[in-house]
Amino acid sequence: MKRGAAGFSATFCGFVFGLGLLVSGMANPAKVLAFLDLSGAWDPSLALVMVGAVVIAVPGFAIAKRKGMSVLGGPLRIPTTDGIDARLLLGSATFGVGWGLAGICPGPAIVALGSGHLRAIVFVVAMLVGMLTFEFVERRRVTLAK
Repeated sequence: MKRGAAGFSATFCGFVFGLGLLVSGMANPAKVLAFLDLSGAWDPSLALVMVGAVVIAVPGFAIAKRKGMSVLGGPLRIPTTDGIDARLLLGSATFGVGWGLAGICPGPAIVALGSGHLRAIVFVVAMLVGMLTFEFVERRRVTLAK
């Protein structure tokens, strides 16, 4: 696979994803928080966006698993773990709490950075600190297990 083609493909897909987030309003924390407000002015539009994403992703993952490589010939890294463990539950809970508090998840946060909103900047910094902390803890865990 040529690096230029892969870079263009990743940039194009990221652009389309970001554009979709902007068009659907999912880069707006107020819209996301309205979805999470079940007892108030609930906005179901995020559920429709999620259903649309699942409808597209399920066949895509099925095809990817069968092919075993990307359209450009590169390797695919599809998760093979299907069990539920404490790490998955803790990570999911952490993600959910952060999402609920901020009204932003990682994809829309990156898109919202372009707007220069302080909330997006703080979220992305916190997200990066969390990712680096995870990497540090994982490396330490592997080292101690040896």
